[in-house]
Amino acid sequence: MQQLLTISSYFGFALTLAAFGFGVKIKERFKFAILNPIIISSTVIIVLLLVFNIDYELYDRGTDLISKLLTPATICYAVPLYRQIHILKKNFVAIFISTFCGVMTSLLCILGMSKFFSLNLSIYYSLLPKSITTAIGMVLSKQTGGVVAITIGAIMVTGLTGAVIAQRIYKWFRIKNPIAKGLALGTSAHAIGTTKAFEIGEVEGAVSGLAIVITGLMTVILLPLFT
Repeated sequence: MQQLLTISSYFGFALTLAAFGFGVKIKERFKFAILNPIIISSTVIIVLLLVFNIDYELYDRGTDLISKLLTPATICYAVPLYRQIHILKKNFVAIFISTFCGVMTSLLCILGMSKFFSLNLSIYYSLLPKSITTAIGMVLSKQTGGVVAITIGAIMVTGLTGAVIAQRIYKWFRIKNPIAKGLALGTSAHAIGTTKAFEIGEVEGAVSGLAIVITGLMTVILLPLFT
């Protein structure tokens, strides 16, 4: 496998797609929330890299195309936003205020956690963009002096956690409003959470997609206050 990665620059790309496809099949078969395709595919890839002693940088070169598709994939959320534009216009003030509160809560929690655990600045800067989409988070992490790999990991864990526990949170706190559900997932769990929101309903997904955009913009604006 090491030779295949060396010879073909697209082997890492193919391996990633195959692992994700496997994860989707497992999720469809067993229907458990914890069996998220991203968790499964990431686990499969990590195991393969360790078993075959494959250098991560070698594998990462083959996945560059996937990284480049992150931004246009995020922009695709504009389609459901347009379909639900009347709901978004009617509730925009509530959406804006809720998203602002979510962003401030995320940044303040990271600040407090970093102080409590005496984290060094590079780790602190890496964790600040944990609740925004990967495309924006990677850029902010580089600009502030964070470790991009840690930022990506934090973003993935945040998104997966939100997607897995969302339904339970709604049930415990008796949250039934579709706009509130979408806002919660989009603001806290970004793109992965939005995927879950679309599984719940189109309104939830559309609002979650809007929350991603607003959360990203607010984080870009507010993050300098925390650095």
